[in-house]
Order: sequence, then structure tokens, then C-alpha cells
Amino acid sequence: MNHYDTVILGSGPAGEGAAMKLAKEGHRVAVLENRPTVGGSCAHAGTIPSKTLRQVVWQVIRYNRDPLFHRSGEIRHIGFDQVLHRAQRVIDQQVELRTRFYTRNEVDLIFAAGRLSGAHEVEILSGDRAGEIIHADHIIVATGARPYHPEDIDFSHPCVFDSDSILNLKSQVRKIVIYGAGVIGCEYASIFEGMGVKVDLINTQNALLSFLDNEISDALSHYLRELGVLIRHQEQYERLETRDDGIILHLKSGKKIRADAILWCNGRTGNTQDLGLEFLDIQINQRGHVAVNEHYQTSQPHIYAVGDVIGWPSLASAAYDQGRCAAAHIVGSEDVPRVSEVPNGIYTIPEISSIGKTEDELTKEQIPYEIGQAFFRHLARAQITGETVGMLKILFHRDTLEILGIHCFGDGASEIVHIGQAVMHSGDNSLRYFANTTFNYPTMAEAYRVAALNGLNRLF
Repeated sequence: MNHYDTVILGSGPAGEGAAMKLAKEGHRVAVLENRPTVGGSCAHAGTIPSKTLRQVVWQVIRYNRDPLFHRSGEIRHIGFDQVLHRAQRVIDQQVELRTRFYTRNEVDLIFAAGRLSGAHEVEILSGDRAGEIIHADHIIVATGARPYHPEDIDFSHPCVFDSDSILNLKSQVRKIVIYGAGVIGCEYASIFEGMGVKVDLINTQNALLSFLDNEISDALSHYLRELGVLIRHQEQYERLETRDDGIILHLKSGKKIRADAILWCNGRTGNTQDLGLEFLDIQINQRGHVAVNEHYQTSQPHIYAVGDVIGWPSLASAAYDQGRCAAAHIVGSEDVPRVSEVPNGIYTIPEISSIGKTEDELTKEQIPYEIGQAFFRHLARAQITGETVGMLKILFHRDTLEILGIHCFGDGASEIVHIGQAVMHSGDNSLRYFANTTFNYPTMAEAYRVAALNGLNRLF
């Protein structure tokens, strides 16, 4: 029987983060991956392909609105198959890079499904080594998540897609219904609208992405509507009617929406089925998420779970750090803290990113705060690039000037937010840092100085 210090189920960001940390600490590590290549859903069906789609569509949008690149009235369209071809190239590059990581760190890769057959045993279920049992002192479950499928929706129909299978779309659609206006739904709404597809975005809540600051959520709603997305709030599906040439979504409000296809984006489920966790009394909720403690241990102290399989925050960036944190606990190291405050990165067109408190949260906590704003349309760099939609918003304590939240909407938001994040976690977490620091000109980073001065002017 093969013995390892640690066996990891899954090679996505969480599994990779754990494997690299353990290997560098001298542990003998094996990683089981049920796909034929490494990377997990992040590389093959989630983050990498969807963000590549978004980038290509954004470039087409910029081309179409810039008269320098085409004759007046000429509009360029791009097929979904062309976009997917670019995505596959990026996926291949990521797989090659990440495979080298495992090889360089002497981590054993086993491309097969696995399940826990005992407290310290993992059975290989597929491939040439099917039936083999490997033993481990520690086991890390990093199997990720998949789109949630209601039982009454026929996902085998060629016009019905989820956020994974949409990457297999072959025919050009003229109209699509997106059910679920969470992060994934909003991202794909802007992608399809940018490709010239009519989009009906069905939101089960009363606002888009209600966890965001209200002003940012409102800005996203306004811009999506400006693009042409039809947003329907507070709607629930009653049933889905499928036809040879499309679908009809019946809503409980009585509305009937016809389209060429539907993209179901209403929740995700942890990949815990058939892992054997229930036989070890490891708690799993109704959405397949594993319960863990502050060290990412399950009820079995030597078995850990990290990444999307445990639920919040279900982000690739956080999953990698969760994997490193669990590995650090295994080797007795305290150099990797538990993942707590995580920036949101939402890749709509344009982007959204934030970290820290929202106005609603500060109001409920009765914290005296003030606002500093910088609108991109006033920044020289935004005027040069033509990306003038958006704003940077800083929330700060009006007495101490401590920065309490950073909220950004616009081109490059997912990059811009990290400047604020760094200052928030530094020794000089004060609005005056931005007011008194010289920024390159013209840059988008200059928005921090503009917002800081705007905020300080509100105090006097």
C-alpha cells in the first residue's frame, strides 16, 4: 500500500495551494484529479474561460465604439466559437504552467477519481490504478463545486445551459434568458450583450448583487440597462418549457419569456457526492458544502476541506490561500493566517471590485463615516483611454480618518482596489496617505488622491 504524508483530492487553486506549501515543507504529497489535466473547474470551466471570454468581448466593444478603428456605422461582430478558441489557448497555457509546478515540487499526480474508504485511506476509482488503496496521515478535500441543478430542469436539452456547459455552446443565439443575477449571471449578461445577443436577466432578489455597496449596485444596474440588458427583479420560475427551436420560461408572476436558450446561474453545489465523507461522520449541508473549523479541519481532525467545497467565499483567490492555510496547520506553521477579509472581483463590463464595509453596514453599526469620490470621467487617463464609465469610492471614519471600505466600478477595478487594500492593512491606514502621496500622472491610481481630497473637503 502506497503511503503519503498528505493526499489531496482536487488540483484546482485550493488543492494546488495546499500541495505547493506541503511539498516545500518536505511532505510526500499525492494529488488526485478526476480530469485528464490539472487546474480544476477554475481553469477548465470557470474563472479562466469566462474571464477570457469577457476580455475578448470587451476588446470588440472598444473597437466598435472607437471611430479611429472603423468607418462610421461599421460594427464588428464576433462568434462565440471564435471567443472560445481564444479561451482554449489560455486554458492550455495555464495547464502547462501548473503541471510544471507539480513536477518541479515532486508532487505525485494521479489523474483519477477517488473516495475515502477509511479514516486514512483513499481508494482510486478510475484509470489504470482503479481499485488501488493509498494511505495518508492527512487528507485534504479540495474537490470544488458545480452548478446547482433543480430536478425539474432538463439540462440535457440542447437549449438549456449552466455556467459550465455554456462553454459548449455551438450555435449563434439571438436572445438568451439568464436565470440568476448573482456574480456569474451578471458577468455573462454583459458578455452576451456585448456580443450583440439580447439578454433577459432574471433576478430573484430586489437588487443586483445586494452584498455590494448600494451605489455600486445601482451603477451596475444602470450600465447593464444602458447596454440593453432587460433586468427583471423579484421573479421566480414556475417551470421551463423546452422546444426544438428554443425555450419558454414561465414565471410565477405570470410572465412568459421566449428565447433561443437559457443559462441557469442560480447557485452552486459542493462536489461531495460519492466521496465517502458521510461514513466518517463529516457534516455536509444540503448544498454539499463541508463544515470546517478555523483551521479548515472537518470533524475528523486529520481530514481538511478547502475551496469552493466549503462554500463562502467561493473565489479562486481565496481558495488558494485556504489551501495554504490548511497545509500550514498540518506542518505546524503559523505563517499563513485564515482567510477572512477577501476583495470582491466581479468581471462584468466594466468591472467591479471592493473590500471592507459598505455604507449600509456602517450605518447599521452606527459608525460615523464620510465618503470620498473620484469619477473616472474626470481623470485624464480615463479620458485618454476612453474608459470614462465608473468611479472610486472611499469610506472613512470622519474622526480618525481610518479607511473603512474601498468600492470601485469601472475599467481596471479589480486591479485598482488592491492599492486601497494594501493601505487598509498597513500601519498608516489613514485617508491622508492618499491625499499626501504623489501618484504618477496620468494614471487610474490617481483616483485615490482625487477621492481622498474630495473626502477631506467634506469635513470642513
